[in-house]
Amino acid sequence: MSADLLSSLSQSLASVVERTSPSVVRVDARRRHGTTGLVWSADGLILTTSHAVEHEGHLQVGLSDGRTVSAELVGRDTSTDVALLKVDASGLVPLSQAPLDGVKVGHLVVTVARPGRTARATLGMVSTHGEGWRTHAGGRVDRYLETDADLPPGFSGGALVDTEGRLVGLLTAAFSRTAAVVIPHDTLTRVTASLREHGGIRRGYLGVGAYPVKLPQHQWAAAGTEAGLIFVSVDPEGPAQRAGLLLGDVLVSLGGQSLTGVEDLLGYLGDEKVGTTVQARVLRAGEVREVSVTVGKRS
Repeated sequence: MSADLLSSLSQSLASVVERTSPSVVRVDARRRHGTTGLVWSADGLILTTSHAVEHEGHLQVGLSDGRTVSAELVGRDTSTDVALLKVDASGLVPLSQAPLDGVKVGHLVVTVARPGRTARATLGMVSTHGEGWRTHAGGRVDRYLETDADLPPGFSGGALVDTEGRLVGLLTAAFSRTAAVVIPHDTLTRVTASLREHGGIRRGYLGVGAYPVKLPQHQWAAAGTEAGLIFVSVDPEGPAQRAGLLLGDVLVSLGGQSLTGVEDLLGYLGDEKVGTTVQARVLRAGEVREVSVTVGKRS
């Protein structure tokens, strides 16, 4: 690679950081290290990671022009590690968004963060771009994105941007100890809308503890599946108990959807299922039973 090409690349990357850094803020939450947030809207909405502000009451946001302003926690979604703050400040400019379908493995990306008074940045590439997934807490993320860029302390909540300075997603260290996972901006848009309206993400609730089990082969035909979820606990007065479901029942489908893992159940119990009545297909004492259950709302 020629010196001229390297110089041009260097200038281009520096320009990306210079253009995007005003949209990246410091979030002070009484931690030893500050964390980072993103300007989400011109009217004062700031996104950061939920784990960074989990137990904090007094929040302040440090802006790129040196101002420090108080922030109010609007809501959080621990399952996607997103928290929404509100500040009263003028001159806020959100980042434009990258077309995510055009993001490919191997594309250069830049992380921009503000753990202190000044912006910091690292360079990397998109190392993984896969299908949608669910976090261990049941949060739905619309696509799986990783970068090999370093995430020093305080970079969680920062921006991953493409080489044109457009937002790819929010950086988080909550879901992997070995990889920099990115919450893509399409997920941020969906989660933020719910946080703004409800202060949280509504999720369905059955009131059971469940564990995946493989069914005996002679029950496969009747159950319509080879595996299910055995109830190891049933909450008193929860939706499952009110419907007559019992400890030891094996749930094989809900609303016609087969369930072979806990993640299947979490995935089914989305916002749109709250308050609906669905058919639970269970094995009890070797017999298949159909039970109507009304999905509750997780508090």
